[in-house]
Amino acid sequence: MSNRAAVAQANVDYEKAASQLIQPTPSMVEMAYTDALTGMANRRRLEETINRLIDDRADDPAPFTIGILDLDGFKPINDLFGHSAGDEILKQIAHRLKVCLPEGSLAARLGGDEFAFALPLVFDERSARKIGEDIRSIVSAPYDLGDRTVRLSGSFGFAIHPFGGETFSEIMGSADTALYRSKKRGRNEITIYSNSVAEEMKRATQIEQALRQAIISGDVKPYFQPIVEIDSGDTVGFEALARWTDAELGFVPPDVFILIAEERGFVGSLSDTLLRQSATIALQWPENLFLSFNLSSMQLMDPTTADSILRIVGEVGLSPKRLELEITETAIMGDPDMAFEIVEQLRAKGVRISLDDFGTGQSSLGRLRDFNFDKVKIDRSFISSIENDRPSEHIIRAIIAMCAGLDLKVIAEGIEKGGQAKMLLNLGCRSGQGYLYSKAMDVSETMKFIEESIQAK
Repeated sequence: MSNRAAVAQANVDYEKAASQLIQPTPSMVEMAYTDALTGMANRRRLEETINRLIDDRADDPAPFTIGILDLDGFKPINDLFGHSAGDEILKQIAHRLKVCLPEGSLAARLGGDEFAFALPLVFDERSARKIGEDIRSIVSAPYDLGDRTVRLSGSFGFAIHPFGGETFSEIMGSADTALYRSKKRGRNEITIYSNSVAEEMKRATQIEQALRQAIISGDVKPYFQPIVEIDSGDTVGFEALARWTDAELGFVPPDVFILIAEERGFVGSLSDTLLRQSATIALQWPENLFLSFNLSSMQLMDPTTADSILRIVGEVGLSPKRLELEITETAIMGDPDMAFEIVEQLRAKGVRISLDDFGTGQSSLGRLRDFNFDKVKIDRSFISSIENDRPSEHIIRAIIAMCAGLDLKVIAEGIEKGGQAKMLLNLGCRSGQGYLYSKAMDVSETMKFIEESIQAK
């Protein structure tokens, strides 16, 4: 049966079941093993099934597979259409899963928008991936909510017994690890637990533990890259960039450890520590230089963020008017309403806000309309090709013209060549940063850079 036919059949079966108003009363035993909303097996039934599979194959440990499905974007649908619509989608998913899983398999709802499968006759990674692709296709088909239809995607994690674990908790943990990696890679992904996945997650845990200690001991340091006026070369401010070298792990790239801090829930602590250090250092600079600092997506969903930032700069003694915060469109998308509230609280105290990596998001024009930004930073991907790629040149020209009409300043990121700087200046871009002017520098190098710039005038 094709995926389209399977979805159609599932919908027919669902409507037939829904039309039967008189149902036999389930026994207490059945209720204990059944999810009340969808009629699927629950976690208790899943655990019993897997334990029975493990016991049956103890003498001849033939493989079997466990899978976990987590819906992507389910919460926004709940928020937008209401919980009754969300419940209806979960019921429809339950019927689709019953159609597409192999004979002898068990599908269960773990809770919320998370489902699991016990697949006794799926023995290897190739077969597990094929099952995942089939389920992903069926899950992504439209859902009928009466006067509207919606679409969803799903992230998958699979683990194969006995490699993925010899007990229920172990194999479920391995499947959950694989699911976590799928979400980390961008969602709507399928990951099979393997040695490489295990090693990747082990290293992430090592980095997490070392990073937590490094934050406490102050070993994560801010480095500073100058932001300059392109025509004169004068420095107008510095962007703070996190750098960390661990005694055992060596140099850990910021995009690695910052992502881990976000995923493991302590990026706020990391950011507060770096902001305090950066603001303290900025007090040593001439007062005409501003400090630019990046905020993460998690911070833009935290209602305490604005108060925390203002408290830190207040304790250090740095004027909020010398602070510029950079946020990306992707970070805003997590909770636009909360992000807007945070931005407004900060701007009310004189903090300036820049939209970073402009041009790489999905609805940047809408963000410029909805948010009160002070500056826009053109992503380096456009700057790197400006000299030999006409589309990049036209995009930059359009961004600069649009920002001029909105009274927004523009900063070009990633300027590495004199020819790029000249073209940007001719297009009307007045400010920029990149290796043409300087790499990111530690505290002593930054002070030396400032002193030499002053002497050169």
